[in-house]
Amino acid sequence: MSRFSRFFTGLLSVVLLAATPILASAQQQPPAPALAAKSWLLIEAGSGQTLAAQAADERLEPASLTKLMTAYLTFAALKQGVLKRDQSLIVSEKAWRAPGSRMFIQVGKPVAVEDLIKGMIVQSGNDATTALAEAIGSSEEQFAQMMNREAQRLGMKATSFRNATGLPDPQHYTTARDLATLAMALIRDFPDDYARYYSIKEFRYNNITQPNRNRLLWMDPGVDGMKTGHTDAAGYCLIASAKRGPRRLLSVVLGTESDAMRAQESLKLLNFGFQYFDAVQLYAKNQPVSRLKVWKGSEATVAAGFANDFIVAVPKGYAGRVKAELVSQQPLLAPVSAGQIVGKLRVSVDGKPWGEYPVPALSAVPTAGALGRMVDTVRLWFN
Repeated sequence: MSRFSRFFTGLLSVVLLAATPILASAQQQPPAPALAAKSWLLIEAGSGQTLAAQAADERLEPASLTKLMTAYLTFAALKQGVLKRDQSLIVSEKAWRAPGSRMFIQVGKPVAVEDLIKGMIVQSGNDATTALAEAIGSSEEQFAQMMNREAQRLGMKATSFRNATGLPDPQHYTTARDLATLAMALIRDFPDDYARYYSIKEFRYNNITQPNRNRLLWMDPGVDGMKTGHTDAAGYCLIASAKRGPRRLLSVVLGTESDAMRAQESLKLLNFGFQYFDAVQLYAKNQPVSRLKVWKGSEATVAAGFANDFIVAVPKGYAGRVKAELVSQQPLLAPVSAGQIVGKLRVSVDGKPWGEYPVPALSAVPTAGALGRMVDTVRLWFN
């Protein structure tokens, strides 16, 4: 993963916090539906903008939604060559004995990493998840430490992991907002792996076929993931992602009373986002919003923009009334790293404030030589 990708991953949580619309009286945000759940959150993936939320920062038990972090670290291990898809792992007794949902692997027998990934994602197998955690972290305990380090790097400040599967533990908790940060990071950083696994509807292993527990894969053709979870304390939970046209929405619904209800309430939330908001693409991936002056740098300016298509959602009928203004941080001094926040984009609708979004540098600008630095030092005295 490049330095820019790593920085932009950490930036995601900042965007999720900063991108809540600032509503004006002239344009009322459509009222969000009431859901039969403890906590929920709806995100416009193109900008990280919050479209609806209820108790999104309340600490709750994540159950098997935890496996999104295990998957994130697994995909990272594949990318780094630590694991290979066709590699066989020997099943430990601990993995074999893992309680709860299972893939039905057998102790002492080899299983391909590719099958374990499907067992974790499609079947939500705690045995498969534990086997992957042990392969990457040497033990599940050490893997949990890796999970927490990655959570901090991603900006999941209200999250604590104690295991790879989501089995109950008093110190194992997160929030809907942190889960949205994780889910969006997984889709963005590992798009091919996301497309490869998360829309699989069933998987057969050891002569046992199990369906994906995400009912929305059958109910809505736009849904292509992500993950379900359930324990007695957590209730029935679902993170769902759906794409219609250029838009992708992400919903997090925690603590419903049944399998059917988590699907029903998630679909209600997704439909609300698609039906009551228009999507406006302000900038394409890596398109410069502007070039900003850089002082004491080897280059005079740096391009500021977004690593992905930047899309904001506005109430129906307001798409033609959107304006954006880049406010730069001056003086901007070298060195500037790729992904460094160098300004903020102020978005207005019908002349009223709508939201503010951090804008990173699209490239790096090293420090100039001694003469260049001295010249700019003098120029700054008069600026």
